Amino acid sequence: MWPNISVVPFLLTGFPGLEAAHHWISIPFFVVYFSVLPGNGTLLYLIKDDHSLHEPMYYFLAMLAGTDLMVTLTTMPTVMGVLWMNYRKISHGACFLQAYFIHSLSIVESGILLAMAYDRFLAICNPLRYTSILTNTLLIKLGVGVFMRGFVSIVPVIIRLFSFPYCHSHVLSHAFCLHQEVMKLACADITFNRLYPVILVSLTVFLDSLIILFSYILILKTVMGIASGEERAKALNTCISHVSCVLIFYVTVIGLSFIHRFGKNVPQVVHVIMSYVYFLFPPLMNPIIYSIKTKQIQHGILRLLSKHRFGS
Repeated sequence: MWPNISVVPFLLTGFPGLEAAHHWISIPFFVVYFSVLPGNGTLLYLIKDDHSLHEPMYYFLAMLAGTDLMVTLTTMPTVMGVLWMNYRKISHGACFLQAYFIHSLSIVESGILLAMAYDRFLAICNPLRYTSILTNTLLIKLGVGVFMRGFVSIVPVIIRLFSFPYCHSHVLSHAFCLHQEVMKLACADITFNRLYPVILVSLTVFLDSLIILFSYILILKTVMGIASGEERAKALNTCISHVSCVLIFYVTVIGLSFIHRFGKNVPQVVHVIMSYVYFLFPPLMNPIIYSIKTKQIQHGILRLLSKHRFGS
C-alpha cells in the first residue's frame, strides 16, 4: 500500500463552458477514434499478412501503428466517458497509470520516428550495405531499445506521484491524466517532478528531432549528388511519408508545449483542443499518409478488399 494517498478521486474535465454540448462534441471524437482503430489495425494486419511488406521500413511502420493504437486505447475510455456519460471520477491509481502510458508512448513514438529516419538514411546514403546492417537482430534490438527507453525513463516521476499527499483541488483540466497537471495538485516538494521531465524531454524528444533533421540534411546532400533527375525524385519519394509523419508529430508537440508554457492568457478551451490534436491527429493521419503515398500498402489494401469481397 502506497503511503499518503488521499481517498478523494480526481475529477476529469471535458470542454469548460460547453458541458451542455458534450453529446454533440462526442460525435467527431467518436468518428476519429473509430477511424484510428481500423486504420492502424489494418496496417498491422497487412504488414503481418503480406510477405512483400516484411522489410525494415514496414516493421518500423508496424511499431508506429501499434504505438498509435495504444495511445488511442489509453485516452479513449476516459474521454468518451466524460463526453458521453459525464463520468468524471478517476481513482489515483488509474490516473497515474494513464499518465504513465500517455507520456511513455510519446517518447516511444519519437524513438520510432528516429529509427525510421535511420532506415531511410541507410537506404539512400548506404544502399549497398542496407540489408547487411539492418538485420533482423538489429531490428529487434532497436525495437526493444525504443520501447524500453520510453517505458522505463518515465517511471521515476510516476512512482513519486503515488507518495504525494493531494490536498489542493482534485479537478484536472482534461479528460485524461497528465503528469504535469497531477503533480501541481500535490502538497509536497515537486522540484524533482518539475526538473526531471524537462531533462528527459531534452534527451529524448528534442534530441531525436535534431538527429532526424541532421539525417535528412545528409540524405538531401546524397540525393543532390545523384546525376539522374528521375532517380533523385524516386529517392526523395521514399521519404515523403516519413517526413510527413515527423512533421505532424513534432509540430503538434511544439505547439502543445508553447501553449502550455507561454499561453497563460489563452482561453482554457484552446489548451484542451491542442491537447486533443496532439493525441488524436498523428494516430489518425499516419495510416492515411502511408496508404496514400506507399504503393505496397495500397496494393495490400486492394488485395485485402478483393479477398473479402470474393470470400477467397
